[in-house]
Amino acid sequence: MPDLYVVPGGRRDPRDHALPFARDLHPQVLARLQRDGRRLLSAASARALALAAARELLEETGLGLSAGPAQAPDLSCLRYIARAVTPPGAPRRFDNRFFAAFIDECSIDDRQMKDSDELTDLRWLAIDALETVKMPEILLAVLGDLKKSLESDRSLPFGSDVCVYTNRNGAFLRRRL
Repeated sequence: MPDLYVVPGGRRDPRDHALPFARDLHPQVLARLQRDGRRLLSAASARALALAAARELLEETGLGLSAGPAQAPDLSCLRYIARAVTPPGAPRRFDNRFFAAFIDECSIDDRQMKDSDELTDLRWLAIDALETVKMPEILLAVLGDLKKSLESDRSLPFGSDVCVYTNRNGAFLRRRL
């Protein structure tokens, strides 16, 4: 998405199922990921979504969910917050899951952040400052809902509602899992 600010992410690769991890997802997060679609995902397939997110974060920003760059990611800090699915018939389909974490819970060293081939002009952006940069509409919706969740409960419980976003017949739809 050129000329837009986005969050790190990308496609789940077949090898993501086999990536090592230091600590597993919180049981409520794993359960939500497993049942968020039309079919129940295995624990390994659901975990692979989080492992893909951790891998993409490291590849695109240099930030790892572990104490060191060579260590396996700690998935236990991830909250599953949203899923966005492009409508049927779209020229390019996406089915994205969004995760959030507190930097101090997942040992992220923000001094390690660096531009990559995919993302440039990396920066931390306060959730209250979303309107200061140009973002895709769907990302504004996801982050806006995250902001509301944090206002409701600053701990962002692992079992918090997950919003699913899609578009049907030109109408933006948001539902909770």
